[in-house]
Amino acid sequence: MPAPIIQDDAHPLTVADFDFTLPEELIAQFPAEQRRQSRLLYVDAPNDALRDDFFRHLPSYLKAGDLLVFNNTRVIKARLHGTKESGGKIEVLVERVLDEHHVLAHIRASHSPQPGSTLLLEACLEVNVIQREGALYRLRFSGDEPVLDLLERYGSLPLPPYITHAPDAVDETRYQTVYASQPGAVAAPTAGLHFDEAMLAELEAMGVRTAYVTLHVGAGTFQPVRVDNIAEHTMHSECYQVPQETVDAIVRAKSQGGRVMAVGTTSLRALESAAADGELKAGYGETSIFITPGYSFRVVERLLTNFHLPKSTLLMLVSAFAGMDNIRRAYRHAVEQRYRFFSYGDAMLIERKEGLAQS
Repeated sequence: MPAPIIQDDAHPLTVADFDFTLPEELIAQFPAEQRRQSRLLYVDAPNDALRDDFFRHLPSYLKAGDLLVFNNTRVIKARLHGTKESGGKIEVLVERVLDEHHVLAHIRASHSPQPGSTLLLEACLEVNVIQREGALYRLRFSGDEPVLDLLERYGSLPLPPYITHAPDAVDETRYQTVYASQPGAVAAPTAGLHFDEAMLAELEAMGVRTAYVTLHVGAGTFQPVRVDNIAEHTMHSECYQVPQETVDAIVRAKSQGGRVMAVGTTSLRALESAAADGELKAGYGETSIFITPGYSFRVVERLLTNFHLPKSTLLMLVSAFAGMDNIRRAYRHAVEQRYRFFSYGDAMLIERKEGLAQS
């Protein structure tokens, strides 16, 4: 692998390098009628080329022996409303389930609740505030029922902040991948939303292999970088798992000439975190990996992803993968051609560009 390219301290990358103007009407508020109906922008980064296509044609970009790595996390109904002991209204967004009764959560209230106080959520759930941990609160749900069961019964789906309608029955199906199996995310791994069972079956029949990682996406995925020099940004932490069978599948694919494609930035982040010391290893972990231009990728040759928010860490990641000029060109083209953006939007298939320098 090429050595990492260290950005010039005299000309550090800033958030302005990852900003773009997006017409509000291009932010997809609803999913396409069918999962595979979305458009696909092919970014051939090694050749600095773009191609307009449709997601239903994705199999034509793959061959027998290629490997797709999916994130099988499942979005939980993490949003709850209620009151403090004072009667003040409160909104709770569970960021992470710690065990059967404890969670870490964001709390929105006119005045922060104090440790030792009790919240009443959805008019029936007693929740104790244990302590504050940075921007989050450690909470304990009373009773014997597991918190995941309580969230499923009383919570609501935490749609992204740029989706303006309240979640409905369509969202409960479509803001979830068809292969989601491990509950714990508060945001969907959106590149996977385009796949339906028929496409997965078609790829299997072609000899395209699949493997899975788990990374429970946190609410921090929607947060813009708020420091000017991106080297000063502190990345939020998420938990992930890379199974041994996935490591074995990647090794096998590479040894047989297949290409490894991460389905989504979360899959890529899990794999790169598991290969942080240069060798891909199975296991559980916490990752706060922040991938920016100059990063040397160790595992993945191709990336399927949606279009990301201005000034976001994910836009920085895809700029590292394809090159800043390629991503600027691709996003400018996508706006001109009226692609749909963000979670319910269209997809990009990116070929990795090697030997990148800051541009």
